Amino acid sequence: MSNDLAGIDVTVDGNVLRITVNRPSRMNAVTTESLDAIASTLNHYRNDSAIRVAVLTGSGRTFCTGADLSSIEEISDPPSPATIDAANRSVTEIITFPHPVIGAINGPAAGVGVSLALACDLTVAAESSYLLLAFTKIGLMPDGGATALVAASIGRARALRMALLAERLPAATAADIGLIAATYPDDNFAESVEALTRQIADGPAHALGTTKFAINAATLTEIHNALERERSGQLELISEPDFSEGVQAFLEKRPAAFGRATIA
Repeated sequence: MSNDLAGIDVTVDGNVLRITVNRPSRMNAVTTESLDAIASTLNHYRNDSAIRVAVLTGSGRTFCTGADLSSIEEISDPPSPATIDAANRSVTEIITFPHPVIGAINGPAAGVGVSLALACDLTVAAESSYLLLAFTKIGLMPDGGATALVAASIGRARALRMALLAERLPAATAADIGLIAATYPDDNFAESVEALTRQIADGPAHALGTTKFAINAATLTEIHNALERERSGQLELISEPDFSEGVQAFLEKRPAAFGRATIA
């Protein structure tokens, strides 16, 4: 099974559900349709008794570089909540999926790609990969639950540093500070992920699912409020000149000149 239009490949391998972001020409940047496909796939299989674990990853050498800004046809158009809502549905489906979801960061994860990865229950990364909350570089705030997911793992101070400064966080550092579960060498990343997948798939499904639910319920108490706050804040920011300048600068591959557009 696959969704070529949305750039999402879906396969079922025995008791393993595999979801792969497959838009290599856009460095696996996602669209509203991509995010909807992820959400609908997880929802479709959540009651499938054969599935015991899901794996979310990216094709090639990239996990997901966030929302596809090249799909914005007219920056001055009124803001639409469609992509934000699709991201929120995807993250919610990952968190509430009845079995563990492994996030396999095979390469750079940026923007909402970080949110998707951190919503997973066991997030592992290739040693050469990194995580980047790049939102402020285009005049936006983190979304997809990132304001709750990051802080729940590494605390307020480190979360603010990551979100406000938009610094690349190497995978090894992410593992050291507890943002992700582990890193694996690039040359055997796929094999390591497969071994982890099989360990979960061969484990006690009910116990693992119940454990996931209990830990998420204890640690992600703010996730739904965070999604609502991010939606409200993001829609406000999308309508401001800094976002227009940020996107234009991104498309033109130049540093953004924030604030200048608001000076009369």
